[in-house]
Amino acid sequence: MNYLLLILGFILLIKGADILVDGASSIAKILKVPSIIIGLTIVAFGTSAPELAVSIKSALSGSPDIATGNIAGSSIFNLLLVVGITALIKKIEVEKSVLVKDFPFLILITFGVMVLCGDVFFSGADINILTRGDGLVLISFFSIFMFYLVGGALSARNKALEEAAAALDAGMVVDEKEEKSTILKYIFMVILGLVGVVLGGDWVVESSREIALSLGMSETLVGLTIVAMGTSLPELVTSLVAAKKGESDMVIGNIIGSNVFNLLLVLGVTSSISPIVINGNLIVDMLYLLVVSIITYLIMSYRKILNRSEGVVFTLLYVAYAVFIIIRN
Repeated sequence: MNYLLLILGFILLIKGADILVDGASSIAKILKVPSIIIGLTIVAFGTSAPELAVSIKSALSGSPDIATGNIAGSSIFNLLLVVGITALIKKIEVEKSVLVKDFPFLILITFGVMVLCGDVFFSGADINILTRGDGLVLISFFSIFMFYLVGGALSARNKALEEAAAALDAGMVVDEKEEKSTILKYIFMVILGLVGVVLGGDWVVESSREIALSLGMSETLVGLTIVAMGTSLPELVTSLVAAKKGESDMVIGNIIGSNVFNLLLVLGVTSSISPIVINGNLIVDMLYLLVVSIITYLIMSYRKILNRSEGVVFTLLYVAYAVFIIIRN
């Protein structure tokens, strides 16, 4: 039964991602909002819903290692393997705004989360623990990030509306009636796509988890590998579909938004529900995430376009990490 659910989950994931990308990109065009903002919000939050569900469920059931391992492993998977495989298939163009604002913010919060998790090293405490207070701080930073995104979306929309008004004054025809009549269709497509992605991801995660645990894998290793990869499959499939459709901005927005979602909201909500004692190995994983985030930022800043050569580098960095945690555990 688990193997059947695994296959059906993959099918649902792929089809759901296809519908999600089509609907989201269409909404971006109608609302005159940049695709990257849609990627940072609707797409990123939708594809990260499995991480939130798994982490909360793990925290409530007394399995914090799976919760924290899932967040760290999923973020590394997104940054290296999702970007790597996508770049191997089709080049990814990187917008300047991502390098100036969004990615530096991601690096900053990665460092901040690492500090919050490293009580023994940074504060001389007896154990590493994320308290409810830490969780509320993370949620607060997530709220600031959302406020920034909404402001950016409104600014971009106002600019586009001004340009549309100028075009109308110049005698160009803008068919607003047709746009309004189709936006509900695309909203339905986004909802349908998200349901497919989330449900398919859940089936893949649960079936993979049961198979892995039956083979004798530890909870920490399951969280860092099987669960992390499984919950990140929506990001991978959605990014591949977006790249194939020429939506590079949505690819980058999806990855950055998903990692911000994981590190701030998922970890914040999880630790707010119940304080989490942090496994010492997780600090090493967070340090690796910080290092590869900086490396990825530098490569993006220098190249501006990610081709197969960068895809190989990112993929190999993930393979090295996967080998390391398997040996470690």
